Amino acid sequence: MSSRRSRHSSTGSSRISDEQIIELVSKLQQLLPEIRNRRSSKASASKVLQETCNYIRNLNRQVDDLSDRLSQLLSTIDADSPEAAIIRSLLM
Repeated sequence: MSSRRSRHSSTGSSRISDEQIIELVSKLQQLLPEIRNRRSSKASASKVLQETCNYIRNLNRQVDDLSDRLSQLLSTIDADSPEAAIIRSLLM
């Protein structure tokens, strides 16, 4: 038993079981395109977590890029047009 686990159990706080961790990692693995599309069905938990972080960073970059593009588009059209209202609603 690791020192982290023994500390948690000695304080009486609830902790996630190994089975729950395995289930959560498996669910993450199913959500990640990078891992889901591989032939091998098993990836280490650390690899799944690393890919999850990379995927979230990539999604954040995409959101930022799309927001920038919408802002640029908004600056090129009439501010009172229906199109401008739609773009503003997407940026909110």
